Amino acid sequence: MEPTKLTRKLATILAADCVGFSKLMDVNEELTLQNIKVCRSLIDPIIKEHGGRIFHTAGDSVIAEFSSVVESVNAAIEFQKILSERNDSLNEESQMIFRVGIHLDDVIIEGDNIYGSGVNVAARLEGLCKPGCILLSRTVHEKIVKRISIAIDNLGNAKLKNIEGDYEIYQISPILEDRTASGEQDAHIVSPVDNRVAKSMKDGDIKPRLMLLPFRNLNKSEDNDFLVDGIVDDIITELSMINSIEIMSRNTTFDYKDNPIDVIEAAEKYKLDYVITGSIRSAGNRVRISAELGDPISGDSIWSERYDRTMDDVFEIQDEIVSKMANTVLSEIEVTSLKRAKRKPTNKMTSYEYLLQGKYHKRKLTKDDANIAVDMFTNAIENDPSNGRAYAERCCTWADGLGHSWFDESDDDLHKKIRTTLADAYELTDHDWDCHRLLCNISLYLDLNYDKAEEHGKKAYELNPNNPTVLASYGKSLVQNGKCEKGVELLRKAQELDPLSQQLIDDFIWGSYNLGDYDACIEFSDRIRKIRPNTWLLKIASFGALNRQEERDQEISQFIEFHGKDELSDQLEKLNSNNQDIGESTRNFVLN
Repeated sequence: MEPTKLTRKLATILAADCVGFSKLMDVNEELTLQNIKVCRSLIDPIIKEHGGRIFHTAGDSVIAEFSSVVESVNAAIEFQKILSERNDSLNEESQMIFRVGIHLDDVIIEGDNIYGSGVNVAARLEGLCKPGCILLSRTVHEKIVKRISIAIDNLGNAKLKNIEGDYEIYQISPILEDRTASGEQDAHIVSPVDNRVAKSMKDGDIKPRLMLLPFRNLNKSEDNDFLVDGIVDDIITELSMINSIEIMSRNTTFDYKDNPIDVIEAAEKYKLDYVITGSIRSAGNRVRISAELGDPISGDSIWSERYDRTMDDVFEIQDEIVSKMANTVLSEIEVTSLKRAKRKPTNKMTSYEYLLQGKYHKRKLTKDDANIAVDMFTNAIENDPSNGRAYAERCCTWADGLGHSWFDESDDDLHKKIRTTLADAYELTDHDWDCHRLLCNISLYLDLNYDKAEEHGKKAYELNPNNPTVLASYGKSLVQNGKCEKGVELLRKAQELDPLSQQLIDDFIWGSYNLGDYDACIEFSDRIRKIRPNTWLLKIASFGALNRQEERDQEISQFIEFHGKDELSDQLEKLNSNNQDIGESTRNFVLN
């Protein structure tokens, strides 16, 4: 028997499945099977009518190939609308919502089967897709953008599981499109954040709102109820200190401990953007804690984590988990909110979204992005004059541009603007750790007011003692004020929490040098792949301080070969230390 011949061709692959199918089967198998058959009787003919061929099905999933990119997208739009109309006429237990991924790529044909990255990418896109929507790859978008009269949102780049590289993705929301045109809204598709943003056009700025639902105690015994309640209580307290979000109170959360509430019901009742759910199980001296940040309407998981620990010190467990979870949750909220903000016209954005856009551009450290960032922060302030973080971030962006001619103003004019804006920010930042961190850095690097830097650093540390950037800023302010031992301790902790950050390694080396721990300077300098001139100078001086002259001279020769002799002199002049004796001794260590 001759082997089947393999052939290749360019094809558009459509992958679709039903959201929550396994859960529906678990609740009522017979009803679910009946409903999936009805849905397939609607989907399959539409695919065929648009020139598609279904080559794989499994339970609730459908994978089809099309020769036409446009027809594949038209087919998906059509059956998503028909399925939505079907749902409108049924009770909730019979409704089925589908999501679709479409990708254009080279595929392998073997008999009736199709293989290759085209199939894999389409399936991964479908998995990322919002319920009721269609997710497209860039290759599909390029072919249809001028041929289909429906709104297409650019969601930016995404990583697909087990597939190398980033993929630029686009979303079509056919159900929302229809209902927006007719003035209707669908509770299954429109999330609370979309409704709240629309409302904010009338009522002013809106911040993302979270609620922690009581964690489930998976033990039959109630002995660890204190642990469950304590962790939830601490997370709420931690999150309540962040000015850029709103968190429902402890009383609201624990009101539902013995009276569970449906997530969608809670979202609608409290206008929630995110929910945090979780569970705790203990066995002997071990405890397992699971937590998840999710979209309450779509049911999509944004972030999840599981922690396995011992019970030797329950309070250390609580502190560690609360710190890690709070920092991660805040990061994921910012990323998710930024993706939403990037899809909106700027005249419809809230102050918080302008802030996120500004921070996104500020981090790129280019002239064009810095100017965009300043515009975004200015818009944030105009939308909400009490947004202290926007004032502080604008100051930092101006400071980044000093000496680079990024802005039309001279450096002297920028100094004046920074100080004026800094005064405004200071009036608004009593309870926001990130604002105090930013103000600490401005005092450190711009005003050279180390007492004020320590004051803001201490406030940021008291509000958020486990954030690496807070630890670094506060630690540097302590070092500049001669409190080197405590400062270096904080710099070391910051580096341990974020070991991949070169800046934090540089900070620790600088702090260790001020403390006189020259061995640590050399040890950590050797960990850096591409050492910066200011840190390299400290390594050279450390060899000199330890009377390792031969190694010092070798480092000096390499430095001059790489950066030039003038740069060595410049770094000695720019040495960042508030202690004149350290400056003099450094010159002696390097030059003598």
